[in-house]
Amino acid sequence: MKPTIASRFRTLPLLLLAVLGVLLAGAGPASAHAALTGSDPKQGSVVAEAPARISLTFSEQVSLNADSLRVLDPRGKRVDTGAAGGLGGNQYGVKLHAGLPDGTFTVTYQVVSADSHPVAGAFTFSIGAPSQTSVALSDQAAGGGVVGFLYGAARYFSYAGFILLVGGAAFVLACWQRGSGVRPVQRLVVSGWLTLTASTLALLLLRGSYVTSGDVGDIFDLTLLGQVLQTKSGAALVSRLLLLAAAAMFIAVLFGAYAKRDEDERAAAEAGDTDARVTDPDAAPDADPAAEKKDLTFGLAVGGAVVALGLAATWAMSEHASTGVQTGIAMPVDILHLLSVAVWLGGLSTLLVALFKAPPEAQIEAAAVRRFSRLAFGGVLLLVATGIYQSWRQLGSWSALTDTTYGRLLLVKVGLVALLVGIAWISRRWTGRLAQAPAPEAVAAALVEQRSARRTPATVPADSVPSDSRRAAQLARQRAAVDLAREKRVRDADPHRSGLRRSVLAEAGVAIVLLAVTTALTATEPGRTEEAARSATASASQRSGPMSLKLPFDTGGEDGKGTVEVTLDPARVGGNEMHVFVVRPNGKAFDVPEVKVAFTLASKDVGPLPVTPDRIATGHWTAIGVQLPMAGDWKIAVTVRTSDIDQATVTKNAQIG
Repeated sequence: MKPTIASRFRTLPLLLLAVLGVLLAGAGPASAHAALTGSDPKQGSVVAEAPARISLTFSEQVSLNADSLRVLDPRGKRVDTGAAGGLGGNQYGVKLHAGLPDGTFTVTYQVVSADSHPVAGAFTFSIGAPSQTSVALSDQAAGGGVVGFLYGAARYFSYAGFILLVGGAAFVLACWQRGSGVRPVQRLVVSGWLTLTASTLALLLLRGSYVTSGDVGDIFDLTLLGQVLQTKSGAALVSRLLLLAAAAMFIAVLFGAYAKRDEDERAAAEAGDTDARVTDPDAAPDADPAAEKKDLTFGLAVGGAVVALGLAATWAMSEHASTGVQTGIAMPVDILHLLSVAVWLGGLSTLLVALFKAPPEAQIEAAAVRRFSRLAFGGVLLLVATGIYQSWRQLGSWSALTDTTYGRLLLVKVGLVALLVGIAWISRRWTGRLAQAPAPEAVAAALVEQRSARRTPATVPADSVPSDSRRAAQLARQRAAVDLAREKRVRDADPHRSGLRRSVLAEAGVAIVLLAVTTALTATEPGRTEEAARSATASASQRSGPMSLKLPFDTGGEDGKGTVEVTLDPARVGGNEMHVFVVRPNGKAFDVPEVKVAFTLASKDVGPLPVTPDRIATGHWTAIGVQLPMAGDWKIAVTVRTSDIDQATVTKNAQIG
């Protein structure tokens, strides 16, 4: 049997769940938005003496607790004081106990980035010389596991609930006020409120475990919940719950008093009495339904806008927009971006429900569809403008668009938006044709008349009416089913309305995927941060690789010119292997009687540290185990003696560690 449009509509929730699962699995736990860009001691370094403190530098500010930074000795015993704190800027550290033995130590960190995402990792350094270590690190990344998946799902449903709540209410007030009395539309908006409320409560409970242990058993830990409430993310979630309480009152008025005012106004218009009064006995004698509805519409619009702005701000104040560059601009832009998405996609969902689920006597008018088309067009323009700014802010360079996960996801999102706009253009064409079709009120009247004629028992003999009450009920159900089938045939007979349903259904399908990609984007490390971390890692790797310096010299005597080349491997803190090559101007080996090298770190008042290499061949000198105690910009001084009285010292600075 060929699937109908209605059956496809019922498969949308399954599509939503499928896309959600794929994207959450793909986004995964590697979504930390702060990156470790440096440490002291460096990763893998060997230091001569035990440091008094371990320091870590991140790409942005992070939040710490007592167990955020831990240092473990080779046996796995904790050797830090536990008093981790900030050292200024994006640098954080923890002091170590005195008298640490030689060996390999493990530094672990688990912090929360400024945009609310957990960051975890570990590295080792050695005192004296490397050794075996018994420390075993967990394979589970921060924000991963079951708790990470549940947290990601709750984030998705919170966005979905926000879109349905705000977009549905905006659609009713701005485009189709009659929809306030349509039960399927009411259920959609209320479902959005319930989804957002439930997901916010879930996020609040999951938050503590999500940023710490990741254990399911810690979800209901009241101590962790108390810690969450003291953070920026906790405050945002609590604020969202308070705003949702106000939203509940808004919904009650919208679908209660406002729907009744709309019904009274339409009843007065149908009766042809412009001075008709409301039937409410408590209303004033001269109450005008149209005037009261207008005042109530204005009040709901203002109150709803305030609540919607507040809800959007709970994301802006705790996620991407709250950290990085230009936060004062980024947060208002993020609020506008969220609201434009809600008005567009939430209104689209409401239109879909109105087209498929509204009863025949309450079919949506072409004028309402045209109003939404204009509203959605404005929302798309605002979405594109704010999206361009956000993309620049999060990427920082064109290369990040293709070289980072965030950039590639953003390209997918842009493609989906373009596809959605294309389908929306088709919907606008159907909307224009719908304006030429018979008014839905005329169709509804015909359906009601047919239904009444069908149910009139004038031609049914009295003795043919079943006496069995169950048989009578069965006949009533059969007649109702026949009526509904006839109504559907009449409603679907309008090719313009049917075409609009198909295009809007296609828009909704793409919108579900778009929302999932957007959720994945918010859980992915921004391209700017990823490139900064990659650059820092590459720079550190480059500094830790073999280093070579060439210094020309002239001792002033006969045959006193040449070039000395110093190589240092691996050019990092700890032991290094040094080679010195001395050559003549023609490139041949220069057999000089003596070469000496000295290292000085002026910024730390270290040195000069003299090194006397051993001659192993003509023009080739070497020294093994050259110890450099700390990282920094070291001055390397090389003294070359070409005769008993002729010598010269040449210097050059190099970054070590």
